[in-house]
Amino acid sequence: MMRRTGLSLAALVLLAFPALASEAKAPSRIVSVGGAVTEIVYALGAEDRLVARDSTSTFPAEAMALPDAGYMRALSAEGVMAMKPDLILAIDGSGPPDQLDVLRSTGIRIETVPEGYDGKAITTKIETVGAVLGKEKEAKALAEKVTRDLDAAAAAANRLEAERKRVLFILSLQDGRIQAAGRGTSAEAIIRLAGGTNAVGGVDGYKAITPEALASAKPDVILMMSRGAGHAASADQVFGDPALALTPAAQTKSLVVMDGLHLLGFGPRTADAVRELSAALYGSKP
Repeated sequence: MMRRTGLSLAALVLLAFPALASEAKAPSRIVSVGGAVTEIVYALGAEDRLVARDSTSTFPAEAMALPDAGYMRALSAEGVMAMKPDLILAIDGSGPPDQLDVLRSTGIRIETVPEGYDGKAITTKIETVGAVLGKEKEAKALAEKVTRDLDAAAAAANRLEAERKRVLFILSLQDGRIQAAGRGTSAEAIIRLAGGTNAVGGVDGYKAITPEALASAKPDVILMMSRGAGHAASADQVFGDPALALTPAAQTKSLVVMDGLHLLGFGPRTADAVRELSAALYGSKP
């Protein structure tokens, strides 16, 4: 009899209370990869488990005190292993794949968080992170709050098609080469949510735009990411480009610059980003 039920007291407790078993196995040394993923970890109150974050994880400010494990698409297996993680929580698209394979071969658990650029995608991110962390209840409450907030912000920003400003998101502007955001990008998604139209919505992904294509795009507003203190492009610099100088946006010097993670992260703060961008496009009352 004793041999068949010869479990330790601790094992019996864990069998009787599965929640305790889940908590016992919960990861305690996490490397978070992806700005939205890190934001969600903090929003769920699990930041005490983080031992490092990637370079795109710049919010909240407290995250910047964590060791930097590198850029999300250029991770080094050796650098990540130095953090001694028991879990790597990474947004889809992180890599490179060969470095992730090396990490997996060491037995480190890697969980991927699906990427996406709408309200449902944000909910999925939150629920995925919550499930991995054993924070399902908190994740459900956060997802519901974020969904309500985003729905309200998008409804307030919505406009008739004829009233929508044509917005050109420029990823980079170097040596006269303009890299802009087309279909299927986070930039196009946030522009639409804020009541605008993507000026180059006829192309896929991020593409170099020729002067001829730019002339046809006729953007009313140029949207860019801030590049840190002292590195933000001024309106004079942007519209000093010969191709951009001929656009409607240049006539009114309409340049909007926002924090990249806030604008494109599609995490818990996206409703705020929609309101901020809409206000920049149309004034304080969209």
